[in-house]
Formats: sequence, C-alpha cells, structure tokens
Amino acid sequence: MSLPHAILTALLEKPSSGLELTRRFDKSIGYFWSATHQQIYRELGKLEAEGHIRALPAEQPARGQKKSYEVLAAGRDELARWTAAGQDPKPLRDTLLLRLRAAAVVGTTGIEADLRRHLTLHQRQLAEYEEIQQRDFPPGKDDPQDRLHHLVLRAGIDLETFWIQWLTHALVEFGQLPAHE
Repeated sequence: MSLPHAILTALLEKPSSGLELTRRFDKSIGYFWSATHQQIYRELGKLEAEGHIRALPAEQPARGQKKSYEVLAAGRDELARWTAAGQDPKPLRDTLLLRLRAAAVVGTTGIEADLRRHLTLHQRQLAEYEEIQQRDFPPGKDDPQDRLHHLVLRAGIDLETFWIQWLTHALVEFGQLPAHE
C-alpha cells in the first residue's frame, strides 16, 4: 500500500481535514500503515495538485481554518485502479530475526530479554485487536464493508497470534541452548 492510496481510502470513507486524518490513522489504518502528520499533509498537497482530491469550501471564511478534503472522480478512479492491480507479497524484513542470526556468531547477550519483551508487546496488541473485534464486529454485522474491515482486523489478529506462538517457541528453544556467549 502507498500513503496516497491510504489517504484516498480514508477520505472516501469520510471527508476529513489533515488533523482528522492523522487521528483516524492513529486509530485504524495506522495499525497496518503508519504515517506522520507531516507525511499526510505533504500527500494531501500532492493529491490535490494531481486533481485526485479537493478542499471543501469553508462554511465561513476564517484565517487559519482547517481545510477538509473530499475525493474527486479521478481520485476514486486511481484508487479503483490501484485496488484491482496485482501486487507481489513483500519479503519479510524484521530486525529481531536478523539479530537472532547475528547472535549465532557474536553471542546471545540481551536476546532472551528482548524476545520476552516482544512477546509481551504482541500479547498486548492481540488483546487490543480482540477488544476491537468484540466491540466493532458483533455477530450478524455482515454488510460488505463491515466484512472487509473485519477481514483486515482478522489479519492483525492472526499475525499477532503467529508472533506469540513463534516467540513462545523461540524462548523454549533459547532455554535449551548451551550456555555460551
């Protein structure tokens, strides 16, 4: 995914200002695609210059008033084109895995504690996702948009479940290693 497409998606869901987008990213899209306030504003400018979005007219002219944006037909077309295009999976790049590989040649100092810390972080994230699932996706809530949103959340739940299982296994393996640095 690219940031412009994430912004187009969010604006199609609800026209918003840059600040509102930043807040929405922190609460939803940010779980799988993060962006800073500055990045969002920069992309809003580019999307507007490309004719994909426009600033909504202000209800009352005021200096320093925040602009809200909506998606234009060209932006919807671009998002539909991008959504339909095929994309290969991205290779996994994880520094923890690289650090484990390096520990095999330089020693394991600090790795076990960090594995435990990662396990705790993934357990917390899983609990948060499960809370969102319980709150936002009760049985019977199955219109197409809800089902697709739930599918994205399920990916997060499944990914956190994977990491918890893998880290638990890694800690067992780590405990069976001969004591050497």
